[in-house]
Amino acid sequence: MTGLWERSAGELAQAIARRELSSREVVGAHLERIAEVNPRLNAVVQVLADEAWEAADAADEAVRAGAQLGALHGVPVSIKCNIDMKGIASTWGVPALEHAVAEQDAPLVENLRRAGAIPLARTNCPDLAMRVHTDSSLHGLTRNPWDRERTAGGSSGGEGSALASGMSPLGFGNDIGGSLRNPANACGVASIKPSAGRVPDAAQPPFENRPLAWQCMAVQGPMARSVSDVRLGLMAIMGAHPRDPLAVAAPFDGPKGALRVAVVREPPGGTCAAAVSAAVGEAAEALSRAGYEVHEVTPPRYEEVMLAWGQLLMGDYAPLWDQMGPLMGEEGRHFFASIFDRYPPLRSAADVSRLLMARDELSRAWSEFLAVYPLILSPTWTQLPFVHGFDVQSQEAIGQTLEMMRPVMPANLLGLPSACVPVTRDEQTGLPIGVLITGRRFREDECLDAAEAIERASDVRTPIDPSW
Repeated sequence: MTGLWERSAGELAQAIARRELSSREVVGAHLERIAEVNPRLNAVVQVLADEAWEAADAADEAVRAGAQLGALHGVPVSIKCNIDMKGIASTWGVPALEHAVAEQDAPLVENLRRAGAIPLARTNCPDLAMRVHTDSSLHGLTRNPWDRERTAGGSSGGEGSALASGMSPLGFGNDIGGSLRNPANACGVASIKPSAGRVPDAAQPPFENRPLAWQCMAVQGPMARSVSDVRLGLMAIMGAHPRDPLAVAAPFDGPKGALRVAVVREPPGGTCAAAVSAAVGEAAEALSRAGYEVHEVTPPRYEEVMLAWGQLLMGDYAPLWDQMGPLMGEEGRHFFASIFDRYPPLRSAADVSRLLMARDELSRAWSEFLAVYPLILSPTWTQLPFVHGFDVQSQEAIGQTLEMMRPVMPANLLGLPSACVPVTRDEQTGLPIGVLITGRRFREDECLDAAEAIERASDVRTPIDPSW
């Protein structure tokens, strides 16, 4: 018999609405699963049991009363520890913010509660969410359920590990450099980085007024074990909000039609493991069988996009380093500080202006490309998930880490939607391999439709028990 912790968020919501299950049963099953597997993974850093039990009882009473139910009514969800929840610390993974209690919910959390979801757990992230490996100086190391010695990715690595092991059916994190897609790839689950402006974003600590790079490139978004749940989660949290002047209430679905897909097996700017390239090929075949028109073609000026992403992120954060650096642990500080050396510094207002003009030019070039090829299929990472600590073991390793994650960068710089979906498992290690489907702004529906076509052909199944 399938455990409740193995079922999808959509299935659980329907069963609760039909009175086949109670929310209390579902919450209890997931609390038991957290108690069983989290000691081996350290994905969940705070369990909100009392609040969840109270919310579950209220959800069950609403069902009995025949009240109108939201799309996630009674379903427990997990939330990354840098997303504000009223009365709870937004720790961002660092001791300095251990007691930084939020005075109000983030817009994402407001929208989740409105949809009937029940926050059950807070998940781990690296220091200030600024590393692609989830090892927090406050909360410790998160392990990958597929291999305890391999990274769960980052910065939403706690979410990836929790979802893949059945501790949560639906999770939420954020992404400025692949942080929703990196852990989805490493842990064999699905996610989407929404278009800039699709999901409202507002926070309090550590910076209520967001730096320019965060305004331009960071987004909040969902992660889940199935693409259908990613879609469900995104539709629950999207829309305009008064605390985010850049968020808009754009329609979710657009005109449907035959689509061309640009297939990039080996992205410019570095090497690509044969197993990863082969996985992209498998995904391309799945799309072709589903009726998509696939072409081997690379978007324009790929390496310039990578450079501009790094210059915008690091150039904007450089003036804040005196505030950020002391908050971080040694490894996180070393990783982030080392990246400063890899991108030309922005020394003047003229440098900033030239960078934003270059970003505009690159955005236009990719927009024209996407008018011909509305979807781009690529690796998520060009190498398999690394062993713990590889990303900081040397300057060469830091460079290899940035090179490995280069496919995630364009969507952040250009504000595009980008979905990650698992395709297959590596024959030698058994680790999952995911791919990206990147698309036109506000066409998350096209990205997720294509991701579902790939998912149907995939042999990666979660949740799993930790493999030790």
